[in-house]
Amino acid sequence: MRCRAARRLYKALGRRGVFLLILGVGKTCWGVSFLVDPPDGQGLELLTQFCGLRHWSWLWITAGLITGFSAFLQIGRDKLGFRAALTPPAVWAIAYAYAVLTGEYSRGGFVAIWYLTSHIGVICWAATVPEYSVPPAPRPRRGKAP
Repeated sequence: MRCRAARRLYKALGRRGVFLLILGVGKTCWGVSFLVDPPDGQGLELLTQFCGLRHWSWLWITAGLITGFSAFLQIGRDKLGFRAALTPPAVWAIAYAYAVLTGEYSRGGFVAIWYLTSHIGVICWAATVPEYSVPPAPRPRRGKAP
């Protein structure tokens, strides 16, 4: 019974929708973790000079919810979900890169590259993947047998 429901959900969402739903849940949970038990914020001084990480957690939560809800939209209308998914890791990558440039967090360059590749790079790639990548069968020419 559960497998049937999962197959039905996968068929309704498609590959892009499943990806957006997984990202949405992950980003929302990551944001909630900042509310429940915020880290020390090392390397994120660019952000914490404006407000605490508990406030910044709402960026992750909001982006996660938008991303997750976009999973249920038609292909082509799901662009907002991909854009929302890009926002928090881009902000974090900028903050960590800034921390390296100012000398506040030497490890920040590696963290920034990690966000740029494993988050931003993967999201940008997934946004370009068509729902069905198998090309349609060629149509036979008139008067020619297949």
